[in-house]
Amino acid sequence: MIDFRPFYQQIAATELAPWLETLPALLKQWQSQPHGEYAKWAKVIEQLPTLLADEINLQTAVQSASQQALSEGEKQRIVHHLKQLMPWRKGPYHLFDIHVDCEWRSDFKWDRVLPHLAPLAGRTVLDVGCGSGYHMWRMVGAGAKMVVGIDPTALFLCQFEAVRKLLNNDRRANLIPLGIEQMQPLGVFDTVFSMGVLYHRKSPLDHLTQLKSQLAPGGELVLETLVVDGDENTVLVPGERYAKMKNVYFIPSVSALIHWLQKAGFRNVRCVDVALTTTAEQRKTEWLENESLIDFLDPQDHSKTIEGYPAPCRAVILANK
Repeated sequence: MIDFRPFYQQIAATELAPWLETLPALLKQWQSQPHGEYAKWAKVIEQLPTLLADEINLQTAVQSASQQALSEGEKQRIVHHLKQLMPWRKGPYHLFDIHVDCEWRSDFKWDRVLPHLAPLAGRTVLDVGCGSGYHMWRMVGAGAKMVVGIDPTALFLCQFEAVRKLLNNDRRANLIPLGIEQMQPLGVFDTVFSMGVLYHRKSPLDHLTQLKSQLAPGGELVLETLVVDGDENTVLVPGERYAKMKNVYFIPSVSALIHWLQKAGFRNVRCVDVALTTTAEQRKTEWLENESLIDFLDPQDHSKTIEGYPAPCRAVILANK
């Protein structure tokens, strides 16, 4: 099973040290009720070979490489292990000549977000709902001192640890399998990311308050979420499903979202990007057995979801505490 003690040691002498008052007990509880496949997934990480990369690139990709090429058999064994951790949703990863072609081209989103951020160099960063951790590695590549991702999903934790092992066991990023509602208000992170989370929350204002409670004074929130057209009173509340997803509760307009953030006490709130999600950014690959975006859209009219709602459009909002 995955050992969190190195992370405890890592934060003991940092501004995150107060988290040690509650974190070990929470993770012990998480480990006492594991997902049914967790033991199998954790074993995959053990079975992955320990390879030393001569070159690691986190600036323009998430990539490791060795001067000595792997044999075809070695490559196939690694591919076999990594495919035990499907579906791979956020990526892509280029690990020792193996291209893990995930459902999402998460590099597209990163390229839209990065130019607008306060520089990440030397910062302590929290990534809420981080998935398998693709963006966490890009944050490290942008110079972050330490990146902590939180996501309660056991599969994402195991995917993250598998990638870490193939990145020379880099410890500048760590994934903790908890939800933000389980975190005490630390108030120390220089930058907090919440990307693709808000529309899954039954109480979006509570989520914004929780994000604010993790930020240091003056720290920057990076919020990316689904939006619809309209004024500050426009909020779509879908029926049972939106784009075949069950757990979508509120999709505001950009103006409404800015209003929510101001109501939650954020300042300097601004929208820096709005982009329609395309089938080039989210699509089915050999690393995903499930349906993808093309299956969620009206086959006759891609400007609508299969339920008749506006097709996915995402905005990036920045704000300060």
